[in-house]
Amino acid sequence: MKKKAMKLALLIGMGLLAATMLAQSSGTDKAEADKTDKPAGGSDDVLKITVWKEPDLSEQLPVRPDGKISMPLLDDIPAAGMTPLLLKDLITARLKKYIADPRVTVVVTAMNSRRIFVSGEVVHTGPMALLPHMTILQALSQAGFTQFANLKSIYLLRTENGKQEKIAFNYKEVIKGNHPEQNIVLKPGDTVVVP
Repeated sequence: MKKKAMKLALLIGMGLLAATMLAQSSGTDKAEADKTDKPAGGSDDVLKITVWKEPDLSEQLPVRPDGKISMPLLDDIPAAGMTPLLLKDLITARLKKYIADPRVTVVVTAMNSRRIFVSGEVVHTGPMALLPHMTILQALSQAGFTQFANLKSIYLLRTENGKQEKIAFNYKEVIKGNHPEQNIVLKPGDTVVVP
C-alpha cells in the first residue's frame, strides 16, 4: 500500500515538474516573440501601406510627431509604438466598413526615429541610423576621426527625464581594453561629441 502511494506521489510530482517546465518554456517563447515584435512605427518613421487591389488606398506615409498617420477613408490612425502586424490588423478592421475583404501590408521603409548624432572632429557628422545594440565605439568607427580629434575627451550627451547628461568616453583607453564600462549602448537621440 505504501509503495502504491509513493509511486502515485512520484508520478504526480513528475507531472507537476513537466507542467512547470512547459509553462516556463512557453514564457521563454513569449519573451523571444516579444523581442522580435518590437514597435516599428515611431515619430518621423516612414511606412509603406499597401491595400491589395486598391491603389488609391496604398501609400507611403510618414508617422507624424503626434504618432499618427492619415489614410483616405480612415482619417487619423495611431501608429507610433505599434508593430507592423498590429497596425495591419487595425487598418484591416477599419477598412472592413468600406471593402469586403481588405488585404493590407505594412512595411517600415525608413526608421528615422531610431537615430543618433555624431558631431565635432569626425569625418561623417550628423545623424546616423541607430543599429540594435550599437555602442559608442561602433558609432565612432562608422563616423571616423579627423586629424584634429581629441580622442581622450570624447563625450556623450543624453537626455533622460528632461535633463541632459554628459558621459565621458576616452577612446584611447577603451581600445586598449581599459574602462570597457565607458563603451555604453546608445539610445535614440544620443549625441556623440568629438572635440
